[in-house]
Amino acid sequence: MLARHPCALTQARAFRFWAAMPPEPQTQSPAAAPITAGGMWLGVRKVSVLVPGIVVFAVAFGAAAAAKGMSLLETVLMSGLVYGGVSQLVAMEIWRPEWTWGAIAGLAVVTATVNARMILQGAALQPWFAQYSKTLNAFHLFFYTDANWLIGTRYHNEGGRDLGVLVGAGLALWLVWVGATIPGHMLGALVSDPRRYGIDLVMPIFFAAMIVPLWRGRRGAVPWVVAGLAALVTAKLFDGYAFIIVGSLAGAITGAFRDDPA
Repeated sequence: MLARHPCALTQARAFRFWAAMPPEPQTQSPAAAPITAGGMWLGVRKVSVLVPGIVVFAVAFGAAAAAKGMSLLETVLMSGLVYGGVSQLVAMEIWRPEWTWGAIAGLAVVTATVNARMILQGAALQPWFAQYSKTLNAFHLFFYTDANWLIGTRYHNEGGRDLGVLVGAGLALWLVWVGATIPGHMLGALVSDPRRYGIDLVMPIFFAAMIVPLWRGRRGAVPWVVAGLAALVTAKLFDGYAFIIVGSLAGAITGAFRDDPA
């Protein structure tokens, strides 16, 4: 009888050892965050406190657009398709009756600077959106604003997982913003300056009230302080809206390099 080759014996022992091992536990990917009608309605209720301020700002944009010579259709399309809020008002400040490629590039840079904060805010939401396709995420993020980001972040930190809160709040603000643009354009310059009525304080007060429950002690406040100081210094040294990018990056980098005891 021929002896079996040592290599064959080794393979047989390895196979028996592998077969005797218990099966590895199956790791399940985390379930996608639900999007329910109840969650969307909760988002609408949470953001409703901002509606009066948003109406006045939208009216101010419509009035500014009318003063710059934009038609009602052009104004509504800009609110509906761009949905940039503050960046739309900034664009009206530098809007020109005649355009060159250089002027268009300048407008793009300014509005991109104002909206650059969305990059870091969107990155913070990525784990919540991760289980959905890129196409569906693009739909979600179209209705994304500072207000519903803060509402959604606070809701998520409190243990909520329904993505409908974020979507519902954003959709409600979009409808209000587009709808209030129309009377603004018709009224002209009647409410062209929200600061005249103190409405420009609505958003800062809202953000301050919403951020308070996110307080995690003095250690967690360091990135906030760094971001605020960096933004203030930049605003003093440079014109324009560079302070938004500088402040956001300074706070984010500070938070990234600090150890989190939790």
